Amino acid sequence: MIAVAMRSLAYVVLFASTVAAGADAVRVIETRSVPAEQLPVARSASHDLKLSLYAFKGSRWLPADIITAVVDALPLLTQCGVAIASADLRILDVPRRFHFFSTPVSRELLREFTVQKPALLFVDDTYSAPAYDAEAIGLSNAHERPELTNTIWFAYGARDLPLAIAHELVHVLSDNGDHSDAPDNLMRPGTAATQTRLTDAQCNRLRIVAEANGLITRRAGVAGRK
Repeated sequence: MIAVAMRSLAYVVLFASTVAAGADAVRVIETRSVPAEQLPVARSASHDLKLSLYAFKGSRWLPADIITAVVDALPLLTQCGVAIASADLRILDVPRRFHFFSTPVSRELLREFTVQKPALLFVDDTYSAPAYDAEAIGLSNAHERPELTNTIWFAYGARDLPLAIAHELVHVLSDNGDHSDAPDNLMRPGTAATQTRLTDAQCNRLRIVAEANGLITRRAGVAGRK
């Protein structure tokens, strides 16, 4: 997670949303694919990443804003030799309670609907305490919430969104919650425009772990690379 100022919750009461969804339907009502020409070029890439994005009908998030932020974030991953093969945004029609992140309700959503991972989900707010702009859930911190493995949840208004997206993706792809003290490193606890670098060690871990976890795919003909 990015250690940023805690967000105020939009609501003080979490409605009776932990009950089973029952007959509630989750439907994809629109899919937008980022045009190939907008994806960053990674000429020396050894791996490909397919990125799945999800937002909700009636949410405060605008699809165009999400796509713009993602396109701005993705070049930060190419420094690790990871190319973006595709990035698709799906708009879901869901009951209102799913517009807000909380562990029990979001687990319920992902039991009802299978997302392609790694998945970035853009919600109106969070009920987590403490409340962060973004919450990344890899394998190592999903033991009590397995449905949420390899997902990242962004609350509306998240600060420095492109940097936050790249930062949280590194957490999930690396399955590592560590931060860096280096002044220019993307994985510092907070975000800043001057903090974009990843070290060779960070990139090596990202490639090894993400490939092992099935989140990135080695390009055909590319020899083993740490």
